[in-house]
This record gives sequence, C-alpha cells and structure tokens, in this order.
Amino acid sequence: MTASPDERDERIALLLDYENLAIGAREGLGVSPFDLGPVADALAVRGRVVARRAYADWSSFDDDRRLLARAQVELIDIPQRLGGSRKNSADIKMAVDAIEIAYERSWVTTFAIGTGDSDFTPLVHKLRELDKRVIGIGVASSTSRLLPPACDEFLYYDRLVEAAPTAAEEPAPAVGKTAEPAETDGTPDDEAVDRLVTRTLSGLARRGDGPVLASRLKRAILRQDPTFDEAEHGFRGFGELLRHLADRRIVALGEGSAHGDPEVSFPVDEPAEDDAFRLLADVVGELARGGGVPLSGLKDQVRKRRPGFSEKTYGFASFLSFAKAARARGVVRMEWDEAAGDWRLSPA
Repeated sequence: MTASPDERDERIALLLDYENLAIGAREGLGVSPFDLGPVADALAVRGRVVARRAYADWSSFDDDRRLLARAQVELIDIPQRLGGSRKNSADIKMAVDAIEIAYERSWVTTFAIGTGDSDFTPLVHKLRELDKRVIGIGVASSTSRLLPPACDEFLYYDRLVEAAPTAAEEPAPAVGKTAEPAETDGTPDDEAVDRLVTRTLSGLARRGDGPVLASRLKRAILRQDPTFDEAEHGFRGFGELLRHLADRRIVALGEGSAHGDPEVSFPVDEPAEDDAFRLLADVVGELARGGGVPLSGLKDQVRKRRPGFSEKTYGFASFLSFAKAARARGVVRMEWDEAAGDWRLSPA
C-alpha cells in the first residue's frame, strides 16, 4: 500500500537544551531573548513538528518563557538544587525523554536536538541506531566540533537568523509569532505571498530530495503559517495561485507525478534575476568610488533605487546569498574585511 503524502512527511520531535542555545545566541550573536521563529520555519520545510520541548531553570528566563509558551513549546522546568548540577539534570532529563519518545512513539521519524554540547553526541548516536534521523541545531560559536558530524543534518542558528525575513518582509504571523503589517510600495499582500512561496520553495529545493510538487509546497507553507489561505488573496485554489506566479515568471510549473499536482521550480531562464544583479552592480558602482561598499546597509541602498526589492523573490534565502551569487556570476567582487567584520563589495 502506497503511503499518502502526509505519511511521507517527516514527523519531528524538537528538544531544546535551552540554556545552551540562549546563552550561545546572546554571547555569540547578540540575540536576546532567543528567537525560535527561524528554527520553527526551518523545521516546517522539513516536516511536521509533533512535539516541542525546552529544558531549563525557567526562573532565569522569564522573557523567554512567555515567548516559548506562545509558540506552543512545552517548558520542562529543571530548578537549581543546592549541592546538585542543574546543567547535568537538564541534560539527563532531555536524553531520557528523547529515548522514551523514540521507543514509545514509533511515528516520530526525526529528532531535532537544539544544543551545541558534545555531551549529547552519545544520544545522537543512539537515536540513529534506532533508525531515527537526527537534525542538530546550535550556535556556531558555542557548538562543539564533535557534534555536527554525528548528526544527519546540522543547522547553525546563525545562518537561520541570517536567512529569516525581516519584520517588514514577514508574510504573515504563524502560531506563536507576532509581526507588524508589511509597509511596502506596491501591493503588500501580493508581495507577501510571493515571498512566502519563493522562500518555502527555495528551502525545499535546497534539500535536494526530489521534485517539489505543488501539494508538498502547500503543506510546507501551512506548517509555517497555518492561517494561510489562497482564497484570502483572491485565488480559488492553490493551483490557480501557482499559475498566477508562473505567468509572472516567479515560479515555473512542470508535469507532476499525478494529475493536478504539478512540479514547481524556479524558472531556468531568469531575465528578472539578471536585472536584479545589474541593479546590484549599478548601486555598488555608484557607492564604491575608490573603496569597497560594506554589505551591511547595502540592501537599504538597493531599495532606494527599487522600493520593495527582496532577494527572496529570486529564490535566495538571504541578501548575503544573493550577493554571493552575484559574485559567482562575475557581477561584483566581494572580499571579507577582517577589521570591520563585514563583507565589502566593489565593481567587477
């Protein structure tokens, strides 16, 4: 019997060594409180999160506790005890819960373990021995070098934050998130849908595990924003929305494995993308004038020339990825400035 599309989706248990992540994000990235949004979005592309648990002494994380509760995360409290080790208590509880889930909930196919601590490496090995896929999540500066190679996949939080949409670009608040309405020139609703579809399609395409069918794309979008409804944007169905995007050369549609479920990809011939690279080259050429242009703030300069510009429209997860693609195409030069801690771009 062939499994239904929903049955083929990964079912993910998310377990967070919260103190390790929160302190790592604060000290390594200056992010406080810890923002779960980029993690939730990355996992939504990969499958359905069926359990969310975070382990910490929550008396030390009041602000974080409220944000996580709104994001439907179960908070496992590990209070500090006199003469005991809170860290070891949290680690042991998280490991015990992971093994319990692995044995008692056979439908859980994947574990997302949020930590940079190498002490969890034996747990990762055991879960993989039990035929579970393991996705590690950690802050680069506080992640042990032993942990990522032990996992099937490792997501650095630094890159997830970099790829996350800004408040002005956020298409719609998902469960547990809050966002202000987008303020852009043009039609904000259309631009928000464009970004949501292209950002999700880009994430699915990067996984490289086969064609992205419309049904799979729709499920991934709903995992990020359960309130999404194409009818709210004037379309009778998701297929009609995709045809509208294909007419505008934002996506390309091909024949899928089943009638009415087309394959979705980005156009191979992308004149709009070439135009975006030329725009970047023009802005860099104007601003360079004897020196390189720092990457930070460059997107704002591009938007002064073209209001509403978003690299996600062209399938790039972040402006840095867009700039690197421009470098690869010989449109601009790009070098790391160690003193400034930033990339500098100059005309090719």
